[in-house]
Amino acid sequence: MKALTGLLLLVFGHGVSSVLHSLQYFLTGSSGLTTFPEFVAVGMMDGVQIGYYDSNTQGIVLKQAWTEQLIRDHPGELKMITERALDNQQGIKADILYLKKLFNQTGGIHIYQRMDGCEWDDEDGTTDGNLQYGYDGEDYMSFDLKTLTWVAAVPQAVRTTQRLNQDEDGLQYQKYFYTKQCVDWLKKYLSYGKSTLQRSERPRVSLLQRSPSSPVVCHATGFYPDRVVVFWRRDGQELYEQVDPGEVLPNHDGTFQVSVDLNLTAVPQEDWGRYECVVQLKGIEDISTPLDPALIRTNWVYKSGLTIPIIIGLLVLLLTAAAAVGVFVYQKRNDSNKRHKPVGSDTSSENTEGQNPAPEAQPLTTVCS
Repeated sequence: MKALTGLLLLVFGHGVSSVLHSLQYFLTGSSGLTTFPEFVAVGMMDGVQIGYYDSNTQGIVLKQAWTEQLIRDHPGELKMITERALDNQQGIKADILYLKKLFNQTGGIHIYQRMDGCEWDDEDGTTDGNLQYGYDGEDYMSFDLKTLTWVAAVPQAVRTTQRLNQDEDGLQYQKYFYTKQCVDWLKKYLSYGKSTLQRSERPRVSLLQRSPSSPVVCHATGFYPDRVVVFWRRDGQELYEQVDPGEVLPNHDGTFQVSVDLNLTAVPQEDWGRYECVVQLKGIEDISTPLDPALIRTNWVYKSGLTIPIIIGLLVLLLTAAAAVGVFVYQKRNDSNKRHKPVGSDTSSENTEGQNPAPEAQPLTTVCS
C-alpha cells in the first residue's frame, strides 16, 4: 500500500488546488438490540454531520446553524426529509427480516447498513456517487455507477443483484439520482454552509517522538477542510520509503488531524538537518518544519540529558545499595545485642518497651508523565 501511494503521488503529484465536496448518508438498522434504536440515519456534508434521525424520536435533528436557515427558507424540505427517513426506516426493517430468512437466522443480534452519497469537484465539475449495503459487519452488495450494474459481495446477494440488473429503468434512475439529484442537494447545502464548509483553518504542526528509537511523528491538527497533504522531504526531495502515512481523523471541534511517521533508524543525528516535514492545505501557504531535535516534543529526554531509563536505573541502584547497608547495620546491631544479653533473660514484648522498633519499609512510587 505504501509503494502504491508513493507511485500515485509520483504520477499525479499533490493536488490541493481543487476541493472534492461530498454528501453522504449512513443508515443503520438493527435487530435484537434493546438499548439501541432499531433505525438510525445520519447525514454528512464534507465530513461534518448535518442531520440525525432515529426510530425512537422519529424526527429530524438539525446539527448545523446553516441547516436551520435552509429549513427556514424552504419549509417543505424538512417534511420531505422526514418522510424519506420514515420510508427508509420501514424499508430497512423489511430488509432485515428478509436477510434473516435468507441467512437462516432465527435470533441473535443483527446489523444492516446502507451508505450512499455523491461527490462534486468544485474545479472541473466532475461528479461521482456510491451506494453499498452491509450485513453483520460484512459487505453484502453495491452499485457500480460506472457500469450501471449491481455487484454481489456474497452468494446470498446474487439473486437480488440479478433481479435488479434486469430493471433497466431502475438502473437509469440510480444514475440520475447520484449524478444529478444528489449533486443538486450537495450544491444547495454548500451554498448555505459556505462560511463553515469552505473555510480554511491553518493546522498546528508538531514533531513528536515516544523514545529515542521510535519514529519521529509529524502531527498536524486543527485544520479544515480534511483534504490536506503531509509529507517528509530530504534535501528538498520527497521521501517514500522511510515514511508511514496515517489516516486523516476528525477532532471533536469539527477540524481534523493526521500524522506521518519518519523512520530514522539508519540515519545519524548529524544528518537530521537534511529532513523537513511539509504540510499543504488549500488557502494557506505551505508549512515547513525542519527536523531539529530542539523542536521535537517528548517526555523521554530531560533537559539534564538523562533519559528516563537511566534515571530509573540509578534509582534502583541507590535503593538496592541503601537496602543492603540497612540489612548490614541491622545484623551488626542484632549480633551485638546477642553478645551482651545475659543468658536466660526475658525476650517478651514487655521487656522490649522503650527500644527502637525496626524501621518499616517505605513504599516507592515512580510517576513518569
